[in-house]
Amino acid sequence: MNIRRIMMLAARELRLGPRTPFFLFALLMPLVLTFLLQVVFLTLLSPRPRLAVADLGASSIPAAVEGMADIDLIRASDLPRLRELVERHDVDAGLLLESGFDRAVRAGEKPRLVFFVSGESRASNRILLAVTALDLVRGVEGARAPVEVVLHSPGRDEVPPLSERLVPSVLLFALLVAGIFVPAFSLVTEREQGTLHALLVTPVRMIEVMLSKSLVGLLMVLVMAFVTLALNGALGGEGAGLLLSLLVGGVMCVEIGMIYATLAPDGKTLYTLIKTLNVILAGPVIFYLFPSWPQWIARIFPTWWFIDPVYRISMRGASFSEVAPDLAVAMGICLALIPPLLLLGRRLQTRLAAA
Repeated sequence: MNIRRIMMLAARELRLGPRTPFFLFALLMPLVLTFLLQVVFLTLLSPRPRLAVADLGASSIPAAVEGMADIDLIRASDLPRLRELVERHDVDAGLLLESGFDRAVRAGEKPRLVFFVSGESRASNRILLAVTALDLVRGVEGARAPVEVVLHSPGRDEVPPLSERLVPSVLLFALLVAGIFVPAFSLVTEREQGTLHALLVTPVRMIEVMLSKSLVGLLMVLVMAFVTLALNGALGGEGAGLLLSLLVGGVMCVEIGMIYATLAPDGKTLYTLIKTLNVILAGPVIFYLFPSWPQWIARIFPTWWFIDPVYRISMRGASFSEVAPDLAVAMGICLALIPPLLLLGRRLQTRLAAA
């Protein structure tokens, strides 16, 4: 095995790779998936409360609402416009502040507070907006609220928000595409086009070709993993532990990708293999989306042993020592994949030599 030849083949792969659709797919799909899940899906699933305010005087309440990060403020010019927004269900609630409202509150009077509610708004949004409106009126008066309202779901305090539970799905998809899909299709494409056979006529050995493609796949895994984590706001935690976890996950992915590539005689068969077996590899992410399911089942899937350490370090603030036992199992799986991978590589080289 010649290190110089491996590096030359890897450089060749990096130079020609961006011209292939598989390479571009690996780069773009995690970005598109992040946008769809985090921006479109979550926005539709959990919209922020929308409050329309018609301020007929110069109240300080609209400015206070505007400064709240968890409430969307829509300003209405007058009462008819406010009623229209609520009746069309464009907002969850509407608040009418008549002229001189703040002055009347500070003078101890009881001005009329008109609060409209949309019939299609969520109950939690109605409660939140109603309590917020009353609290803001007390703020104008200069009095403290007699109670503090905290909204929570009983028995669900330890469950992370959905936006956080979606991160392992996006990340694992990026790793599988970059580490399995791209290197495997690159090797099979060269085999179909005859360039692999031409390479093996030279002193280049099959193991060197596989290692060069694996190196490029591992590099893509690291790049796409950090990009995906950054886009999802999850690039935190212990840097060295996160990098090591991603390295172990990348090694496992490229090993599986090379096994697929050496087993598949053509692109169609490879696609079938990936489509069928990657369901097993992507299995652990289901248990992040449904935390009430028995979590021990996720440990059956080999990819859990590296994706969970990445999740715990980047999202939950775990230290490397806490995830080290799981990573040790993942490294054991990587070592166990080496003998069959070498055997399949030698078998493929023998078949190409006899062809």
